[in-house]
Amino acid sequence: MKVDCPICQQPKCMDALTHTEKIPYFGEIMESVLLCNSCGYRHTDVICLEQKDPVRYSLKVKKDRLSARVVKSQSATVSIPELGLKVEPGPKSLGYVSNIEGVLERFQGAVKTAMNLIDDEKSRKNGSLIMDNLKSVRSGEKSVEIIIEDPFGQSFIAHPNVEKRELMPEEIKELKTGFATFEQENIE
Repeated sequence: MKVDCPICQQPKCMDALTHTEKIPYFGEIMESVLLCNSCGYRHTDVICLEQKDPVRYSLKVKKDRLSARVVKSQSATVSIPELGLKVEPGPKSLGYVSNIEGVLERFQGAVKTAMNLIDDEKSRKNGSLIMDNLKSVRSGEKSVEIIIEDPFGQSFIAHPNVEKRELMPEEIKELKTGFATFEQENIE
């Protein structure tokens, strides 16, 4: 299928390709690729098509657990409560496969970006403290808990010491999914 490019605005110059396949841990997925033949813009996305039971994984991070496999779906929330860090899904949220160290790197990148955008000295000091704490976790000097909560059950942490449980209905209501929701107004 040919569509208009959102970047160069050329009509019908972008190929839109999709295919589905079964992937271990995720189940059935749909991969979509958009590629502009005019400007070279490329966008890929992977969407899980199966819904599982809502789940919460938590792992106490120590140096010997940095290589634990992490699968985070586009609907999952990842948090490190001891450091006050939380990443919630939004409309452009993407899933990824990584390890605990990779998740820590992602948090470091986000904090660094935020620090570059903020002029407030107190916020910069807090950001610097968080960066120091994340470095301490990666070096094994500090231990924190990483929590992944997924209302669609498509995420997980693979490690023998991981704690896994089903999310309670009140916990699910508090989570963002990354998908737009619309409230219906009462019409009389």
